[in-house]
Amino acid sequence: MKKTFKKIASQLHLWLGVSSGLVVFIVALTGSILVFEDELEPVIYRKFHVVEAPKDPSPLPLDNLRAVVANAYPKQRIARIAIEPHANRTIIFGLVKGKKEKNVFSVAVNPYTAEITDTRRENESFFHIVLQLHRYLCMEDTGKAITGVACVMFIVIMITGLVLWWPNRKQTKQRLTIKWNAKFKRLNWDLHAVFGFYVLPFTFLIALTGLVWSYKWVNNMIYLTFDGKPQQKREAPANISLANAAATGKLAKIATETGRLLPHPGRIQFTLPESDSLSITVSKTNDEASISNVVDFLYFDQHDGHLLSKRLYDDETAGMKVRRLVFPIHTGSIWGWPTKALALLVALITATLPVTGVVIWVGRKFKKKEKKTRKSPAASHPTVRTRATVS
Repeated sequence: MKKTFKKIASQLHLWLGVSSGLVVFIVALTGSILVFEDELEPVIYRKFHVVEAPKDPSPLPLDNLRAVVANAYPKQRIARIAIEPHANRTIIFGLVKGKKEKNVFSVAVNPYTAEITDTRRENESFFHIVLQLHRYLCMEDTGKAITGVACVMFIVIMITGLVLWWPNRKQTKQRLTIKWNAKFKRLNWDLHAVFGFYVLPFTFLIALTGLVWSYKWVNNMIYLTFDGKPQQKREAPANISLANAAATGKLAKIATETGRLLPHPGRIQFTLPESDSLSITVSKTNDEASISNVVDFLYFDQHDGHLLSKRLYDDETAGMKVRRLVFPIHTGSIWGWPTKALALLVALITATLPVTGVVIWVGRKFKKKEKKTRKSPAASHPTVRTRATVS
C-alpha cells in the first residue's frame, strides 16, 4: 500500500512538474524581481521619482501643482495623485482619458518648483511589464487562467514532493545536506530535493496566497471564514455639497487635514472621481505599523474639501485585515527588509526547481534508453548461434 501511494505521488509529481514547469519558472523568476520593486523603482527611474530637496523643504500648494498638470494636458483627466513621505520625491499625477483607467499616463512634478520633470505610460514601465508577466504571462485573461492552474499544480507538486522526499532513519542526513563534491547527477538531485525541502514552507505559503488573485472564490473564502459573510462592496460615499460651492485650495486643505488626522509617515494617494456625485478618497499607509500594508482611508467633499467620513484600519473587520495580510505575505514585505530578503532567496531557489527537475527526468529517460540499447546485442546472440547450427 505504501509503495503504491509513493508510486502515485511520483507520477503526479513528475507529470504535473513537466506540465507546469515553464510557467512556475517564469512566475518565480518575475516574482523575485518584484520583491524589491519599491526600492528599485526610484533607482531605475531616478528622473521620474527623485528631485533635489531644498534645505528648508516647503512644497507648493497641491492645487497649484494640479493646475500646472491640468494646463499641460487639458484633454486628460487627473484621476490620482501620489505623494511619497520623502522630501526628495516628486508628486505623481495619474491621468486618464474618459472612464478607461487601464492605460494611465503619469506625470512627475517637482513639488518645490512645479516643474514637470518626467512623464511615462504606466503599462510601458519595467515593473508593470514584469507584473503582467508574473500574473498573466502578458496574455490577459488567458494568461491568468494558465497561471492559476499552474499554481494549483505547483501546490500538489510540493505535497507529492514532500511525500517522495520523506526519509527513513538511514536517509535523514542525506535528505538534509547537499553533497557538493558529488558527481553532477547526484548534485543535481540534491539541489532539487534538499533545497526544495528547505523552501517548501515559504513557497507553499506564497503559492497559496497567489490563488487569491487567480480565483474569486478563494478571495471570498477569506471573508466567509473570518466575517461570516461575503466581502462588502466599498466605494466612496456620496458628495453632499453642490457643484457651485467649489472652494479654492481644497486639495491643500485635504492634505493638511489628512496630516492632522493621520500624523504617521506613509504614502498618500488621492483618488479623484469623475462624477460630481462621489467624494474624494484619500488613502495613507502607516509606515510605523508593525506589519506592512496597513492603510487608512478618509473621504472628503470634492467641492469644498471638508471631511465626510473615515475608514480606519483599526476599525476594519477581521476578514479585511486578513485580506490585507495576503499581499505582504505573498511578496515578503510583511516585516520589511528581512522578510523581503528571504522572499528573494526563496523565489530564486523556486525558479531553479523546474530546471533541476527536468534534468532529473531527462537523465532517467536517457538511462532507460541506454539500458535497452545494452540489452539488444545480448538478445541477438542466440539467433546468430541458431542460424549457424542450422547451416
